[in-house]
Amino acid sequence: MYTMTDQKQWKGRIDSTTNKSNFRLHQKVKRIAINDVSASDKKSAAFVGFICDEGVRRNQGRVGAANGPNALREGLSSLPWTFEEEQEIMDVGNIICLNHALEEAQRELGEVVGNILQKKLQCVVLGGGHETLYGHYLGVRSALPKDAKIGIINIDAHFDLRPYDEQPSSGTMFRQILEQDPHVDYFVVGIQRYGNTRELFEKADELQVKYVVEDDMTMSNQQSLMDDLQNYMDQHDYVLLTLCMDVLNAASAPGVSAPSPFGLEPTTVRTILQKVTSHPHTHSFDICEVNPLLDENGRTVKLGAYFVYEALNNLLRGQGS
Repeated sequence: MYTMTDQKQWKGRIDSTTNKSNFRLHQKVKRIAINDVSASDKKSAAFVGFICDEGVRRNQGRVGAANGPNALREGLSSLPWTFEEEQEIMDVGNIICLNHALEEAQRELGEVVGNILQKKLQCVVLGGGHETLYGHYLGVRSALPKDAKIGIINIDAHFDLRPYDEQPSSGTMFRQILEQDPHVDYFVVGIQRYGNTRELFEKADELQVKYVVEDDMTMSNQQSLMDDLQNYMDQHDYVLLTLCMDVLNAASAPGVSAPSPFGLEPTTVRTILQKVTSHPHTHSFDICEVNPLLDENGRTVKLGAYFVYEALNNLLRGQGS
């Protein structure tokens, strides 16, 4: 089901109603129906939410990420407006998964994402469980030529390459995509050695997945990772970025389905976000697995909102706009 966003998700501190240099995001975001979206002369962006954690439930995880999109909006609302006056940020509403109909909801999300990208807008998807990614991918694929090379970059503790013979879940998306689309490659950073079975590492090798494990992501190796990301992005026509918040250290992001004691630090994730969302081939980003029901003092929601704003700033400003 598709619904417009409630205005209560976009409210916050007001320092001025006339001085635009004092405006905050909630004063500028336009709530608009997806069918009313039009292209803008200035590089602009649109949010869409995916209210779903059916994939997490199927993957035997802790549900609650369906509350993530609106919590992230509330976390973003009072952040300062940092863009050009003519640029627009729209919120086109939510796709809601009803009656466990995950596959239908993913298709509907894909239609919305495709519509946004075809209007030449940057797209930010607010998940939802990480099953959000499959709907995001469907939209990207629909907006591109069939033979366009898509490079997916996933910041995640897990491969999500499980079998989907019985049903898709939040643990199957990348295997689905790689087995269904020969024009997609997959690069995942932050993999936990203790969070993935040997079979998953073997499947990653079989599917020619490029990956970097968490304990190799040290300061001394950071430039090598940045170079690898740059080369990967340069080789693809389109770069799709997805962030699963369980990649972070559990102390920084406790509100996720599967917390990671050995997870990444926020500054490391921020550096990767900056690199990828500044590349001219990157036009969309999703954030997944923000679970307010499991959060402590709103830490995960606030960090997630800052990551979204970091990505948004680079999508709108990092490509010479």
